Amino acid sequence: MDLAIDPLVAAGVLACTAVTDAAYVLFTAAILARRRIWAANWSGIWYLLSAFAVISYTQHAVYVLFAAAGSWLGAFATVTWLRRESQ
Repeated sequence: MDLAIDPLVAAGVLACTAVTDAAYVLFTAAILARRRIWAANWSGIWYLLSAFAVISYTQHAVYVLFAAAGSWLGAFATVTWLRRESQ
C-alpha cells in the first residue's frame, strides 16, 4: 500500500468533508424547522460536496482519515454556530 499523501488533496478532502457535514447539519435543521426549499437545497449541496472526498479516498484509502477529521470538524463547528444563533 502506497502511503504517500498529497497535502493539497488531503486538505481538499478535509475541507470538503467539513463543509459537507456542515451542509448535512443545516439540512437536518431545515427538516426540523419544516423548511422544504432549504432542506432540498442543503440536500443537493450535501451530495455535490461529498463527490470530491469520495473520489479522492476511493483512489487512496489513507484519505479516509482526512475525511473523518473534516466530518467531525464540520459537524462540531456548525452545531456550535447554530447554538449561538438560537440564543
